[in-house]
Amino acid sequence: MRLVRYIRKDKEGCGILEENRIQPVEDLFGLKKSGRPFDMVEARLLAPTAPSKIICAGLNYMDHAAEMNMPIPSEPIIFMKPPSAVLGPGGVIKYPNMSHQVEHEAELGVVIGKTTKDVTPEGAAACIRGYTCFNDVTARDLQKKDGQWTRAKSFDTFAVFGPWIETELDPFNVMVEAYLNGAVKQSSSTANMIFPVYGLVSFISRVMTLLPGDVIATGTPPGIGPMKVGDEIEIRITGIGTLYNTIGM
Repeated sequence: MRLVRYIRKDKEGCGILEENRIQPVEDLFGLKKSGRPFDMVEARLLAPTAPSKIICAGLNYMDHAAEMNMPIPSEPIIFMKPPSAVLGPGGVIKYPNMSHQVEHEAELGVVIGKTTKDVTPEGAAACIRGYTCFNDVTARDLQKKDGQWTRAKSFDTFAVFGPWIETELDPFNVMVEAYLNGAVKQSSSTANMIFPVYGLVSFISRVMTLLPGDVIATGTPPGIGPMKVGDEIEIRITGIGTLYNTIGM
């Protein structure tokens, strides 16, 4: 099942997407129907959730760690992006004046479905609403300059995800890819994750309470690289679909 948020006739809504038609619902967690279905072309899709927070995992692919010549972490490395950084499908990623090296990072996004605290890895699946494509946009030059990641990761439009939430996905062996102007730049499987999805959700829930709609970006495979104004970037994940955006000022 695919769950969406949208703008239609200047009103925001959410619904279930099936065969290019949207069935409106009151919210994405109870799924109580709230109107008649309509054609998808009548609406503009938004980021599929409005999270209270976005938690990201760094260095979570074996092949990416090898690419960066960095040791395998013993615990997940996590950081956060603010809700103000959210951008949905089709939106323009804004190139900040402060940076001269903005890069793409294709990732599997996890959307939390209920209040989650101190969950075990075995219990994590019941806390997940579904999965989405995520682009952890990063000002790489500022990341290196600052020595920490907050500024580099937090510009408006730097937390890109969508186009929907896919509720039926096995997250343990799906391809995560980035295409820049049609050319593949990143391509790896979630089977190469150092800390798989359920363990990652468990670890984060022992640090902070996760709320419905919160998003976890699970780390990026090798091949990260720069984008420039005018570029087109696609994040493609098997079983979910394609997140398309452009780069602008």
